[in-house]
Parts: sequence; structure tokens; C-alpha cells
Amino acid sequence: MELRPLIIKFLKFGIVGASGMIVDFGVLILLRDLVGLPDLWANTISFTAAATSNYFLNRIWTFRSKDKEVGKEYAKFLIVSIIGLGINNGVLYLSSLLWPQAYSATISLLGINIDVFYLFKLVAIAVTTLWNFFGNILFTFRQRH
Repeated sequence: MELRPLIIKFLKFGIVGASGMIVDFGVLILLRDLVGLPDLWANTISFTAAATSNYFLNRIWTFRSKDKEVGKEYAKFLIVSIIGLGINNGVLYLSSLLWPQAYSATISLLGINIDVFYLFKLVAIAVTTLWNFFGNILFTFRQRH
């Protein structure tokens, strides 16, 4: 694949990912802070909600998939996403082990109190995004000729 189309796909994937991040954080905050679910359970559910919305947007817009076997394609997407979830949860878990005091701390940014957990979540998303993009371009939405 040429570099320019790959970069365009990555940018589209990033835009879709940003919408997924809104879903992810919205559900995560709801489940973690309002419902009181444990961090990794809340993260698993929010990640899954975001992955599902991302599948449909990526299928239609980023990769313009015409695959008639939507169920099979979605299953492939979920395989990539489940591995991504493992990476995502792994980064959060590792962060909690390496920086236990920071993990549960709150910092003030521009007068807004933010749980450091959410900053670790952003790092987890960045790492997972790379895996998800290449996993999906090479496996889920691979064009067959």
C-alpha cells in the first residue's frame, strides 16, 4: 500500500477513534464514578461500547468495506478489539503497579480536578490505537484481490 492512502486512512481512523473516545470516556465515567463499578470492569464495558461504534464508522467511512459477510467482518474486528482491550487494560494495570500513589491521585489542570487514572487511560488509548489500526488494516478490512 502506498504511504499517502495509508496516512489518509490513519487520519480517518483517528477521527473515528476520537468519536469512540467520547463514547469510551462517557460510559467509563458513568460506570466508574456514578455506578461504582471497579476500574477494569468499567473500562472493559466502555471499551466494548466504543469498539462497536467504531466498527460501523470504520466499515463505512475509513475502510469503505463492501464485504457482504458483515457478521464475519465484525467478528474479525472484535478479535482485534479484544486484543486491544487486553493491551488497554494491561497499560492501566501496569500503571497501577508502577505508580500506585499517582494512579489514585487527583491533579488540577486549569482549575479542573482530574483523576490521574484518566491520564493513564489516555496513554492506554494511544498505545491501543496503533495496534487497532494495523490489526484492522491487515486483518479485518484487508482488501482481497
